[in-house]
Amino acid sequence: MLLSTVVLASCQDSSPEKPSGVGPTPARESQRSAVPPEAPPGKWRRARAAASEEAAQKQAASLKAIPYLQGYRDAEDRRVISRFDRARAQSGWNFYVSGHAAEATLMDMDGNVLQRWKMPLRRLWPDLTNDPEAEKLEYFRRAMPLPNGDLFGIYEGYGIVRLDRNSKVIWSHRGGIHHDLERVGDELAVLDRDGKLLPRINREAGVLEDFVTVLDARTGRVLRRTSILEAFERSKRFRHLLSRMPREGDIFHTNTLEVLDGRFADRNPAFRRGNYLISVLKLDALAVIDPDRGEVVWARTGMWRAQHQPTFLPSGNLLLFDNTGAGPGRSRVIEIEPISGKVVWSFGDSAQDGLFSKTLGSCQRLANGNTLITESENGRALEVDPQGKVVWEFNSPERAGEGNRLVAVLFEMVRYPANFMQPNPTNRSPHKENSRP
Repeated sequence: MLLSTVVLASCQDSSPEKPSGVGPTPARESQRSAVPPEAPPGKWRRARAAASEEAAQKQAASLKAIPYLQGYRDAEDRRVISRFDRARAQSGWNFYVSGHAAEATLMDMDGNVLQRWKMPLRRLWPDLTNDPEAEKLEYFRRAMPLPNGDLFGIYEGYGIVRLDRNSKVIWSHRGGIHHDLERVGDELAVLDRDGKLLPRINREAGVLEDFVTVLDARTGRVLRRTSILEAFERSKRFRHLLSRMPREGDIFHTNTLEVLDGRFADRNPAFRRGNYLISVLKLDALAVIDPDRGEVVWARTGMWRAQHQPTFLPSGNLLLFDNTGAGPGRSRVIEIEPISGKVVWSFGDSAQDGLFSKTLGSCQRLANGNTLITESENGRALEVDPQGKVVWEFNSPERAGEGNRLVAVLFEMVRYPANFMQPNPTNRSPHKENSRP
């Protein structure tokens, strides 16, 4: 996604020199600490610098990424389920979140709604009522349903909530939670971020430092955190990737988190159980962090650009949504061998495939070998077989924007096995648009 960054004004130098490396610039450090001979003695200069640094840190702490839009494309009059090859599509239930509301929907293959969860951001945290930015973020960026009917939902950059099957709050956690989450037993790993001033990156402008934060899934209590920036800095083998990093604002835009189960540790020790697979958009890189060492132990770049949703497949290959690497106006989903980087399957290379989402996007390999693709900006999800034939297609009925003229962005659709949970029949409402001819 296109992000603008907040540049913090310098209170110390009228003509700042932009740092080019990760570490501090020695010449600039000596210039900053030098005191002209005619200056009066005392500590007034140091006190002023401390005050300006404190102000800069305070301003940096309020730094946020520009939010995703609730909609990108004009809405069109389409059937909710426009294609459905019952013999070739993978059966199951479809779960999605979109930009129209802080709401999650579970539906069957025909588009019939089975369950909805809803909790408006400013109802959960009323102190945000007068926050103009919060108004733009009345949606779940990502959510996860549980077999007992509970739901985890992320409010992008504001926090996370656990709801029961009746949308009653079990717990909530305020913080910079964003993009992705994964539950492992009683622990919930989430992407997190802090706005701060990091002089080794930029002495004048704040940055967003990304973390993997682990919460107690039962209570929302923070258990531990791992800095993604520090994990790269500690890695002798992969710290060179930081040369791709912008020096202010959203320096990483980490957008995917997967906790590895260790199935492929025999192929590479970096893929051991408990390590984190992440996608760092600003580096065009996939990486694995060992949280015990706090270090990046594997990383790969390739032909993909601004990628989302890398995930390990049962074969040991990686599947990912390549937003802009296929060329202007085209996205693709590719399957690669993680060691060699060789592409073994793709969809979207041809303009005839008609796949494009400049931001966002997601993908899931299904049990029958088909691939479920979320084309976020167009509010569309499609299931394709290994030969690239579309066997199921969903067009979101949700609307956003002034006068509901836009199709709401479809953040993600995930296919679950049918009956993986017992829906609450009181929390259903039909897709009226599904009756269109």
